[in-house]
Amino acid sequence: MAKRILIVDDEPRYLRLLEANLRTDGYDVVGAPDGFQALDIFSSQPIDLILLDIMMPRMDGFAVCQRIREFSNVPIIMLTAKGEEQDRVRGLDLGADDYLVKPFSATELLARVRAVLRRAQVTVESGQTRYFTHGNLRIDFARAEVWRGNQPVYLSATEYRLLLQFAHNIGKIMTAEELLTSIWGPEYRDDKEILWVSIARLRQKLEDDPHSPKHIVTRSGLGYLMPPMED
Repeated sequence: MAKRILIVDDEPRYLRLLEANLRTDGYDVVGAPDGFQALDIFSSQPIDLILLDIMMPRMDGFAVCQRIREFSNVPIIMLTAKGEEQDRVRGLDLGADDYLVKPFSATELLARVRAVLRRAQVTVESGQTRYFTHGNLRIDFARAEVWRGNQPVYLSATEYRLLLQFAHNIGKIMTAEELLTSIWGPEYRDDKEILWVSIARLRQKLEDDPHSPKHIVTRSGLGYLMPPMED
C-alpha cells in the first residue's frame, strides 16, 4: 500500500508542485491549505508523513507541530524559508524529524521523504535479549517502548533510533559524523544542528537532570556515549 503524505502549505503553487512530485514517486497525497484543515485531515484518516510549512495564516506550522506531538509521533518535515536558522531549530525542538529549506529540488524533496520514512520503520530487534536497562531507563525492543522508572517515554522514530544507537554501542564514544550517517544518512554528515537538537530532546525526556546527564554523555571534542553503569 502506498504511503500517504499530508502536505500543509498555504501557497497553491507549492502545494501543486509537491503533490505532483510525490505522486510521480508513487505516494498517496492529501493537501491542506492551513493548520486547522491539516489537523482535521490528520484526525480523520491514516497519515504516514507530514510536510508542514511554517509560515501560514490562522495557525502556523509551529503550532500544528506542537499540537500533533501531543498525541502522535508521525514523522514531520518542516518547510522553512531560506536562511531562517532559528525556524529550523525551533521546529526540531518542537519534535519535527527533519526540515527542507525553500526553494528545493524534486530530488532533494524525495530523498528527504524517503530518509524520514525509512527511519520511521521501527523493526523488532533480533537476538535473545528483549529488554535493555541502563539505570532507571528501560527499552523493550519487542514493543519499541521506552520507560523511565515507571513512566513511559514517548519518542519519535528518529529519537528512538538514536537511543538504540547508544544502547547498542554502550561505552563507545561515537562522533557526530558517525551518528548523523548511521541515523539520518550520509547526506546529513555535516548537519550538526539536527543532531544537537535531537540529543537535547532525548536528554529532556530521559534524564533526571538534563544538565548533568547519566544516559547520554558528551565527551568534549570527541563525541557522545552511553557510559557503562557501575555495579
